[in-house]
Amino acid sequence: MGRSEWLTERGWRELYTDGVRTVIDLRNSGERKHRPSDPVVSEAAKAGFNVVHSPTEDPEHPRYRDHFHPYMNHPRLYADMLEMFPERVAAVFKELAAAKGKVVIHCSAGRDRTGLIATLLLMLLGQAELAVAEDERATRGINEWHLVAPVKHPYERHLEAGELSAVVQGRGQAVENFVEGVNVRAFLLANGVTAVEIEAVIARSRR
Repeated sequence: MGRSEWLTERGWRELYTDGVRTVIDLRNSGERKHRPSDPVVSEAAKAGFNVVHSPTEDPEHPRYRDHFHPYMNHPRLYADMLEMFPERVAAVFKELAAAKGKVVIHCSAGRDRTGLIATLLLMLLGQAELAVAEDERATRGINEWHLVAPVKHPYERHLEAGELSAVVQGRGQAVENFVEGVNVRAFLLANGVTAVEIEAVIARSRR
């Protein structure tokens, strides 16, 4: 999912009806704000949710700009995220293990930071073969949003079919390369996630 501020009151109600009780926001603090074009949502509409702020990165890190300028926007950067911010990425899994109810994870576009966590989850579940298709789904989804977005993105635009196809293919190859080079369980254990928490995440994801 992209920005939670895009959700209307109806959207929040539908999440609740579906059993969602925890929303994990992967964005940085400066990104978490209401825009004039966002729907107005009462606090009552969000009262039944535990909104957890668990950013996967630190833009103030001295190496951040060199690696991710203007932002982390491609699966080829996933390995860099694990190398630079291992504890932050692992912390998301600790939140998943402890979460109540169904969980929605989101960032700004629902594509890159969310895609990193989704890919790691699929790998942990032994379903890494689904990661490329999920990345394509997210990439095409945000591309359609760029076509109608009331606030135009400063770096991205809507891509026509041929250009988008090339982007999807390149991203898919990067996802495959990432999947081949990571032992997710070992990564999580090395960065503070316990074996019990890992099993809790797996059990939750298979319900």
